[in-house]
Amino acid sequence: MVIDKKSHLTYCTNIHPGETWEETFNNLKLHTLKVKENLVNDEPFGIGLRLSQQSASTILEGSNLKDFKNWLDINNLYVFTLNGFPYGEFHDAVVKDNVHKPDWTTKNRVTYTINLMNILAYLLPPNTEGGVSTSPLSYKHWFTSEKDIHTTKEKTTESLIDVVLKLIAIEKNTQKLLHLDIEPEPDGFLENTQEVLDFYNNYLFKTGISILEKELNCSKNEAKSYILRHLQICYDVCHFALAYESPQFVISTLEKEGIKVGKIQISAAIKCVKTNSELLKEQQKYLAQFDEPTYLHQSIVKLEDNSLVHFSDLSKGLRFMSNPNFKEMRIHFHIPIFISDFNILKSTQSDIIQALELWKEQKYTTHLEVETYTWSILPDTLQTDLTSSVTRELKWVLNQLKP
Repeated sequence: MVIDKKSHLTYCTNIHPGETWEETFNNLKLHTLKVKENLVNDEPFGIGLRLSQQSASTILEGSNLKDFKNWLDINNLYVFTLNGFPYGEFHDAVVKDNVHKPDWTTKNRVTYTINLMNILAYLLPPNTEGGVSTSPLSYKHWFTSEKDIHTTKEKTTESLIDVVLKLIAIEKNTQKLLHLDIEPEPDGFLENTQEVLDFYNNYLFKTGISILEKELNCSKNEAKSYILRHLQICYDVCHFALAYESPQFVISTLEKEGIKVGKIQISAAIKCVKTNSELLKEQQKYLAQFDEPTYLHQSIVKLEDNSLVHFSDLSKGLRFMSNPNFKEMRIHFHIPIFISDFNILKSTQSDIIQALELWKEQKYTTHLEVETYTWSILPDTLQTDLTSSVTRELKWVLNQLKP
């Protein structure tokens, strides 16, 4: 939905299971129309569309894309952002680190992303910028040597610049600005602000600029401006909260470097703060129900000296909570954003509130998207009707955005 002259708020449709275009389209008809009716009725409503590789390929066949655009127009809906992070199955399958496959070293990832850009360029309304969020390049635990990591970053840079060249051409031909929004997350090649800066400065602003200079016969400054225009950051609040980085720090640091936030994904992580040893045992027991087999639930522990210890999944973090220096643990599990605490655990909702307060002051992005995709695997006590849950989350955000 439009929340000011340029900004848009929606939810990510990766909440709805289904990998085929038929399943995706049916979910929009079944759920998104109801959410729209609950929130804006006859007013325009934007969609944060998740398309798998399979769906993206299918919608480009025959008249599917044209038919979808007609359906959007009839129902006063529009698409302004796509989720291009998960390539394949995202529900009803063991995802874990497979969510990063194929990574940005592969042609498959580039082809998929360019397909999404072509789809978005066709669907995007005039005078509206569009974005596609994507993975943080690759997954750290697949690599052991610094040489392999460097080589991988060089390859991902080349792939990303292929997309930049495509987006430059799209803007020239359609006057529509599209950007690829890289989404840092725990254990990704990019997982915190400093790693974002390092990648831009050491790879995009070196190898990336060199490629663009040759391909476009342009200056270094022009090449850099193309990169900053078309390669932006998806600021997932949950992910940066897991890095124990405040919204003010993240946004101000990126801004100083000229790196734009293409989209804010409004999401919350689980937070467990130590109080006493008896309660800690109860917290461990309660947390164990979130240790499920579908997604990665990276867990980052803060010790008494404020140093951080990283665990690739919750089971490992649970065992470490018995360490005498344990102070706090944050878990990558997207829980409902309107909940600040539940039972004996808390959420990182306060980071969302800070991020939205900062947005009201600075308008650091025009794309706002709620992303709680774990409804189906939440404990029974947190489960509820899907449409009502999405509506409640968006209403909560609207309330936070009030002056």
